[in-house]
Amino acid sequence: PPEGSETRRGADQVRLEPVDDTRAFGAPLASDLRAGDWVILSGPLGAGKTALTQGIGRGLKVNGPITSPTFVIARVHQGPLTLIHVDAYRLQGDLDDLGIDEVLDRSVVVVEWGEGVVESLSDTHLLVATHPPHADRRPVTPTAVGRSSDGQPIQPRTPPARPAPAPLPAPRPVP
Repeated sequence: PPEGSETRRGADQVRLEPVDDTRAFGAPLASDLRAGDWVILSGPLGAGKTALTQGIGRGLKVNGPITSPTFVIARVHQGPLTLIHVDAYRLQGDLDDLGIDEVLDRSVVVVEWGEGVVESLSDTHLLVATHPPHADRRPVTPTAVGRSSDGQPIQPRTPPARPAPAPLPAPRPVP
């Protein structure tokens, strides 16, 4: 792509079942995250953004429960790698007011409602579009945006959805 343009590599859309599957989807995403990484979660109210963050937190092995940062704007969760969970809905586009600048390079930052906010702070991020459940399934689409430190387009890795249960054994004939 031309210099200055962003690169987007999308993974296939995944359809998750109950909220537990959304949390389970977030845990393997965490294995690809490093200090300084940004994750944007987009989607309407009730689309599973906080549940996905709970899964990412579980994968990062952070301490304590992860709840929505709606009323406090940002929550910091300590662990081997710090997770900063931000609700940008009420920030009106300014993360500078949060006072988290000193820990950003040692943290993974997950921003709910972060489209149009994070892009000015980081050329590289993971965008995860979540959608409200439909017929007991929640569509989720991860898209890697930007280039890695070696200049190559970043590649999304779609964590597998929960495997289908093993088939039941065939019934034995009754003698």
